[in-house]
This record gives sequence, structure tokens and C-alpha cells, in this order.
Amino acid sequence: MKILIVAATPFEILPLSQHLQQNFAIIGPDQYKRNDTVVDILVTGVGIHATTYALTKKLISTDYELIINAGIAGARKTKLNKGDVVNVISEQFGDVGVEEADGSFTDIFELALTNPNQPPFSNGIMRNSSAGDFSFLPKVKGITVNKVHGNSESITQFNNKYEYDVESMEGAAFFFVCIQQEQKFLQIRSVSNFVEERNKENWDLNGSITRLNTVLIELIAVFT
Repeated sequence: MKILIVAATPFEILPLSQHLQQNFAIIGPDQYKRNDTVVDILVTGVGIHATTYALTKKLISTDYELIINAGIAGARKTKLNKGDVVNVISEQFGDVGVEEADGSFTDIFELALTNPNQPPFSNGIMRNSSAGDFSFLPKVKGITVNKVHGNSESITQFNNKYEYDVESMEGAAFFFVCIQQEQKFLQIRSVSNFVEERNKENWDLNGSITRLNTVLIELIAVFT
């Protein structure tokens, strides 16, 4: 089996990388093998643009049986706790559009600039048809932004407009490329913070990364 692990930054998957280096044969740069399973690592850089370019470039030359996007995320203050690891089953772009004169936001589907039901979208949302194959994690809805929210007024406006559970800067780009390239994929996120007024002292980076990588290592073990 050939698996690709995609992350925005190396520190989000550092424990997994160390595990692979110690327990798998190194067969190339960021490429590991054990038994019949090959695991490639792709660090894209942060954001929609970096993820779209790096992942598309990778998939032009190589197909995978499973692509896993792994990273941290902010969570809406609803049902999740810091440290929870979740399976993101749907994604949408949360800030592609225009700001109106009154400060409200209108997205490209509402502007009729893009058909909300043109693939890979359905009513403006992208869904992972393979998500049901990974029922060991809670299923959540994701939204992707260029600017992470940290102001109470914009958060309230955002929450009133969109239904979501976790916010990231790469998830929708990952969905978009994988669906367009007809690749089986999975997005795993660990909650590091809540979508609230920005205060990094309230974040749990170390705990969320530890829990994320524990799940990743257990998942890779299933295939080896």
C-alpha cells in the first residue's frame, strides 16, 4: 500500500516522522517502507495556496491508495474539547468573496460567480465520500480560511453565517485537490484551541500534537 501524509508544517507531524525513521526502512527523502507499505511525507507550507500547489505537484507524478492530511485546528465552542482528534468529513472555503459596505461578507456562490453545485462542490460544500471508512474518530465539519479568526465581532459574524466544527488554513485546499484528482483521502485534525479572541496562552499545542500523532501512528500500524 502507498500512503501519503500531508502536513502544513513539520512540527505538526514530528512524532510520526521520528517513529517512521526509527521503525521503517528509509528508501528515499521523506519516504519510508515496512513490509508492503510505503509512507511518503509531504510538508506543504501554511495556507491554501501552498497546499494546493505542493499537493497538486505531488499528485501529477504519483498516485496513492490513501492520502492523509494531518494537523491542528481551532474548534468552534460547541461539542469539542482541546486535544480531541477528529475526522473532518466536509470542507468549505470560508472567506473567498467580498466584504460589503456594511461589513458583512458575501461568498462567491452567493455572488453567482461560481455554481455551488459544480464539482467538487455540492451546495458550496465539499464532502469526503471515503470518510465513512474511518469510523474510529468523531466526524466533524471543517471550514478553511486565509485569516484565522481572533476578534470577537468577526467570530460572531462568521459563526452566524457558517455551520462548522473546526477551522484550519489548509483543509478545503486539501479536499479540493484530492477530489479533483480522484484520490481516496482522510483529514485528521487535533483541536489545539477554540475559535475565540486570540490568546495563545489558552492553546494546547503540545498536547494536541501528541494526541494527533498517537492516532497517526496507530493508523499507519493498521496498514503495516
